[in-house]
Amino acid sequence: MSEEIAISVKNVSKDFVLPHEKVSSIKSIFTSVTKKRNKKADTQHALKDVSFEIKKGEFFGIVGRNGSGKSTMLKILAGIYQPTAGSVRTKGKLVPFIELGVGFNPELTGRENVYLNGAMLGFSDKQVKAMYKDIVDFAELERFMDQKLKNYSSGMQVRLAFSMAVRAEADILLIDEVLAVGDADFQRKCFDYFRSLKGAGTTVVFVTHDMDAVREYCDQAILIENSQLVERGLPSKVAASYTKMFTDQAKGADESSKEQKRWGNSSISYKKVSVSHNKLTSANKEITIKLTAVANKEVENPVFGFLIKNSAHVQILGTNTKIIRKDIKILKKGESIELEWTVPNIFNEGLHYIDPAIIHDGGQVADWWEEAAAFRAIKEDKTPFIVSPDIGLTIGSK
Repeated sequence: MSEEIAISVKNVSKDFVLPHEKVSSIKSIFTSVTKKRNKKADTQHALKDVSFEIKKGEFFGIVGRNGSGKSTMLKILAGIYQPTAGSVRTKGKLVPFIELGVGFNPELTGRENVYLNGAMLGFSDKQVKAMYKDIVDFAELERFMDQKLKNYSSGMQVRLAFSMAVRAEADILLIDEVLAVGDADFQRKCFDYFRSLKGAGTTVVFVTHDMDAVREYCDQAILIENSQLVERGLPSKVAASYTKMFTDQAKGADESSKEQKRWGNSSISYKKVSVSHNKLTSANKEITIKLTAVANKEVENPVFGFLIKNSAHVQILGTNTKIIRKDIKILKKGESIELEWTVPNIFNEGLHYIDPAIIHDGGQVADWWEEAAAFRAIKEDKTPFIVSPDIGLTIGSK
């Protein structure tokens, strides 16, 4: 395995055998051995021939619907399950964040559990004492450390368990959606911690349903559907494919429509998308994106937005009416709306695409139009970075 590869998964399959006969007593365990079985057990194929590699230092997302096999994959990576076929190779010390708080005693105080869990992680009392303040500060539980753990909320327990678990020095971290219990600020603190590990070459594997987290934190991602890996690549692309599966249009899509550039339930649809400059030079300080949409039925609280990505499909920027607090309460059937977005020219040399979107009712996609418009940025002074804003410099002498 290459030095750059932290995890290599090759042709992994996992089957679970589901017997028809129910064994409910010790006697039936022995008598069932001598019986001729007329019925065959069912086999559940949790994973089918899955292969991928994760580079050292990557923040890697695994997404999929409930029952798709993503959590099974994580447990195989953790060594909790053994694959039925295929192989998994890892390089370095691996720490799973799958069952946070295992070994905590609800009858002991938070303080006592810190020392107990520290011992389970291999730390001496002296080491735990030295890191105790950092553990408590990270968990934000200083006022509660002398209370019994059974009086903690589930979120408080997760915060304490996570704060303990990150003390274990690891090369690879495996995270299920255990952090969903914490509040938004604590979740962000956790992700900021994971990001800080990148400089040290630590690899993070993250299973989630939160596509915003995938887009914001992951370097690469895979989508598992019906026990098979169906997509791998940039987080924005994988997240978009995941979102497609929950739209009315995608549910009825056949094999020939998988490459479609537009999807949604069409409750509101964009009718026109235009950009003020097809060629954007340094003389153009900004571009204007004009969007026209019409409601095909009455919709409450629609959210209109867009993102801009470069030719490598790396997302550069984006926003929506919810983020900028320009709420639209209701659109009645047949009503049109025009939106005009002004974006400063920070773009580097090359082709860029605009993806407008409309979302409503807590995440339903009404219209997501990939590459609805495009423009080319032309820069005399090229840089190797994604954006190239005007940067001033004053040089003086003393």
